[in-house]
Amino acid sequence: MSTTTPPDRTATPTPNRRGSRLRKRGLRTILAIVAAASATSFGAAQEQTYELTEDDRWSLLAEKDPDGEASQLLQVRRALGLDEPRRALNLVEGFLERAPFSTWRPEALLLKGDAQLALGNEYDALMTYEELVQRYPGSAVFVTALEREYDIAKAYAGGLKRKFLGLFRILDTADDAEELLIRIQERLPGSTLAERAGMTLADFYFERRDLFMAAEAYDIFIENYPRSTQIDKARLRLIYSYLANFRGPEYDAVGLLEAQARLRELQAIRPALAQKVGAEALLVRVYESDAIKMLQTARWYVDTEDPISAEYVIRRLVEAYPDSIATIDALRMIPSILARMPEAAVAAAPDYAAWREAKLGLSPAQAAVPRGVPARPRPEPGAGASVPPNPDGDASELDVQAPSASATSP
Repeated sequence: MSTTTPPDRTATPTPNRRGSRLRKRGLRTILAIVAAASATSFGAAQEQTYELTEDDRWSLLAEKDPDGEASQLLQVRRALGLDEPRRALNLVEGFLERAPFSTWRPEALLLKGDAQLALGNEYDALMTYEELVQRYPGSAVFVTALEREYDIAKAYAGGLKRKFLGLFRILDTADDAEELLIRIQERLPGSTLAERAGMTLADFYFERRDLFMAAEAYDIFIENYPRSTQIDKARLRLIYSYLANFRGPEYDAVGLLEAQARLRELQAIRPALAQKVGAEALLVRVYESDAIKMLQTARWYVDTEDPISAEYVIRRLVEAYPDSIATIDALRMIPSILARMPEAAVAAAPDYAAWREAKLGLSPAQAAVPRGVPARPRPEPGAGASVPPNPDGDASELDVQAPSASATSP
């Protein structure tokens, strides 16, 4: 029986095993080199700044300096991100003092304003943003600064007060909100931000019941942004502003005429919206209001003893608004006016009797109107000469008594 000796593990390795170990050792070396290269390239990428060019390619600007200005502003941003606005403000103010002519100054001013805003000092932040906008209109953060100003203006328009002595919010900010919203539209015309500012300004006037300015603002908005998503809102509020601006028949009726024109325009371009808001009922309201104003004017002429002017206004009223309630009232009062007019003027007037019969449902006898005051006959030449009185009161040859009618000749 033969026995088999187990292999000696301490014996010299065979050529196959030696090659396998060499390959593993070489692979480990290669992996270490690749990892080192990757770490080096990653670190290099962390320390480099790139910019997207106009042809959509990334261009290397310069290697990042840990102590450079960009790094200092990065520390400010980190402080703001960590909700440390006081520390961020100290850092950015120090940067602005050390680098008054830095190319990074616009970004620094924006960060300073953001820090002040985070501390609750929106008015100080507004002054900082305003410095940025006025001194650096071509900077990359110009639009961002205007957006910050818009947010502050919107808060002021919503009723936020300014701090007095940095403690109590008691100072009115309506004028500040109005000025900011106007400036934003002037500085960035045609933009989405300007559109939002225009609508906010118009709503600001509307909510404060400054209806004349609200109508102006909505009219400008419609003209500047005809394709806006808020164009229907602007059209409706423009009409409401015109209607509400009419304070009664004693005042100017320009607002009524403008509202009437806008309502008819709305019926032409947006019939569904016009029907939804009741444009027909609003037009009837305008119709009656304008007629009442003319009737009030006629009554004023009657009170000032000018019946001819009163009749002329009533004539225009009946012709322009024949179906109004004011026309019925005017036809009821026309007889008293015609009775005080000259007969020739009444003859030249329309047939008020026919109008009264048709509108008031009166019989021909009841609908009849006066013919006016007849004209006085002209005196013949010399017939109306009078004898001058005697100032002394004594009888003279001029004082001749007429003979009595009952006297008879002898």
